[in-house]
Amino acid sequence: MGANLSCATLCDTNGEGPSSKPRLGDIPESCLALVLMHLDPPDICKLARLNRAFHGASSADFIWESKLPSNYKFICEKVLDEKTVVGLEKKDVYARMCRPNPFDGGTKEVWLDKKTGGACFSISSKGLAITGIDDRRYWNHISTEESRFHTVAYLQQIWWFEIDGEFEFEFPKGMYSLFFRLQLGRSSKRMGRRVCNSEHIHGWDIKPVRFQLTTSDGQRAASKCFLDNPGNWVYYHVGDFVVDRPSELMKIKFSMTQIDCTHTKGGLCVDAAFVYPSSIGSEICKMNKLAGQH
Repeated sequence: MGANLSCATLCDTNGEGPSSKPRLGDIPESCLALVLMHLDPPDICKLARLNRAFHGASSADFIWESKLPSNYKFICEKVLDEKTVVGLEKKDVYARMCRPNPFDGGTKEVWLDKKTGGACFSISSKGLAITGIDDRRYWNHISTEESRFHTVAYLQQIWWFEIDGEFEFEFPKGMYSLFFRLQLGRSSKRMGRRVCNSEHIHGWDIKPVRFQLTTSDGQRAASKCFLDNPGNWVYYHVGDFVVDRPSELMKIKFSMTQIDCTHTKGGLCVDAAFVYPSSIGSEICKMNKLAGQH
């Protein structure tokens, strides 16, 4: 009987728990918002599904403005249609910027990493200066679902291999890593299965490819490696650079060359160049090492 009396005392008339203690939903939204501000966006979105209070708190503008890059207004002005973001809550601006946002005639894209809010960039093969690209004896643009731009540049054979790129932007403050995404061989689908044609692959094991990166404020990086791992897309690390003045435009120039004319080389797909925050870039490098790639 004592147990029954104790239970009746602790529970409300609906048997749903203590009536005298505050519940999770009773915490003021302003307090919840202060806590949510210290979490990563995916965790904020998960907690927003707990109850009405968390859902309301998760929409606070100051939370999402703290997740946006410091120069997000520049990105919105340069890349996004202002009409699509005017009047939006900061949560919706963040969501809009996490999608791939094309600019410069669709040859470049910028987006935010959903977890960190870091700005990421890509420059398609059509946005790069490729020696001999207009001569169909050497290069072709081929359609593929394996590229975010739905097209890659395919090299059949050439003596002088050189690809250059330029990119100017107001990068948010931080360190960045630049990569080329390449594949030896031409992939396609047969009977619903992915296959890779290695017919034209040659010349990449004789001399290494040289990668270079320079910035308008005097930073330089260089690396070299042999291209390998046919049939798989590989991110080749060009180098890193640091942005200290996020309110100023920075121009980066980058290249990859193999200009030893003692032999031809071919059978290479060039997808794009990518610029990632170095926290993401280091993860890509780790994955490459685990896969035995560069």
